Amino acid sequence: MKTIIEPFRIKTVEPIRLTTMEERQAFIKETHYNLFSLHSDDVMIDLLTDSGTAAMSSAQWAAIMNGDESYAGSPSFGRFEKAVKNLMSFKHIIPTHQGRAAEAILFSILGGAGKRIPSNTHFDTTRGNIEISGAIADDLVIEAGKDPSFIHPFKGNMDLEKLESYLQDFEELVPCVMLTITNNAGGGQPASMDNIRKTADLAAKFNKPFFIDGCRFAENAYFIQQREREFEDESIVEIVRTMFSFADGMTMSAKKDAFANIGGWLALNDDGLAQQARNRLIQTEGFPTYGGLAGRDLDAIAQGLKEIVDDDYLRYRIRTNEYISEGLDSMGIPVMKPAGGHAVFIDARKWLDHIEPLSYPGQSLAVALYEMGGIRGCEIGTVMFGISPDGTESAATMDLVRLAMPRRVYTQSHADYIVEVFEELTEIKQSLPGYRIVEQAPVMRHFTAKFEPKN
Repeated sequence: MKTIIEPFRIKTVEPIRLTTMEERQAFIKETHYNLFSLHSDDVMIDLLTDSGTAAMSSAQWAAIMNGDESYAGSPSFGRFEKAVKNLMSFKHIIPTHQGRAAEAILFSILGGAGKRIPSNTHFDTTRGNIEISGAIADDLVIEAGKDPSFIHPFKGNMDLEKLESYLQDFEELVPCVMLTITNNAGGGQPASMDNIRKTADLAAKFNKPFFIDGCRFAENAYFIQQREREFEDESIVEIVRTMFSFADGMTMSAKKDAFANIGGWLALNDDGLAQQARNRLIQTEGFPTYGGLAGRDLDAIAQGLKEIVDDDYLRYRIRTNEYISEGLDSMGIPVMKPAGGHAVFIDARKWLDHIEPLSYPGQSLAVALYEMGGIRGCEIGTVMFGISPDGTESAATMDLVRLAMPRRVYTQSHADYIVEVFEELTEIKQSLPGYRIVEQAPVMRHFTAKFEPKN
């Protein structure tokens, strides 16, 4: 069969309030053109993020009823720890309330003034937690990963030559090496198993611990299965286990590839580092067997980790993004190619070429999508990454708009609607204005910045 159906049935529905364009224009103006500030019930198709927005399964809701809320030694933690170690066999599993908390703990220990931490591409909260410690976050993705139109099976790969030179130049300043899978800021693009292995080998050569930001590990494993011949006959579970066997630790937001609405963890092999992390956890998150989560959340994550490695689900998941990307591409709208694992990325800088990068073409497109069709996306470009810790601004490597698909939430008719909204936008794209920032925070400004259109 050519049609890939949703591998689930809908058991509970949530109504969508259908708004008019005039209403949406008023709503976005009231929020100073920042889509993060919109009320979610004023959004028709919410693609702001795939983090914590999944539809949980009936088995997950059943698992929630088994949640044990004991402060210490909860059996919910035991089930959670077992589920994580089934896929990622790290020695220490430290739960946190979400992924950025795991990052904050890790970089409060490893970061610090003058330190430098490389990755393929650090995402916003990772970069923010590194920089708040005084360290510098550096991106070393391969050149193919910087060109949305270039076709490459693993555009999330680390540039190994650059990494080796980097480790030679900054050896005394580098506390660890990181790799994000899939590479969110780079278009949801995967890293190959070969690249993961060789990145780990380089880290070991320079005696640096290797950490994986594993938020979308299952999607990355699916791409490896489909595109890396050595692994075409291996199961997703086997591929996941192999990926993490090369790492010394990981950070994880369970709000992505664990189908959970909240939660995460920091996993480590080093006993001393784990002790420091648990001490910090107790100060900021909670006791080490709940880490800022309710027991029911731990059980939901444990069940979600069993469901995420299903081949039928992952095939449907990836095909959803391909379907939308193909529809946009057929209209000449520049998209990230190949389609990413968790989102569709539009090259706003190329499509809105009348808007210069420092006038934020990604923000312009994101606002227009909401006004035209009630679709909330996210700018991944100069607004998010163009500001330096010293306050200077420059154009980001790319100006993208991310349409992140919540897991098991929307259907094909929603996907068709998204394509139709873009079709309407093609008629007015040359009239879309650039934007200026009139108020911003010093760190992670995109969450709260206020904008106004340029006339």
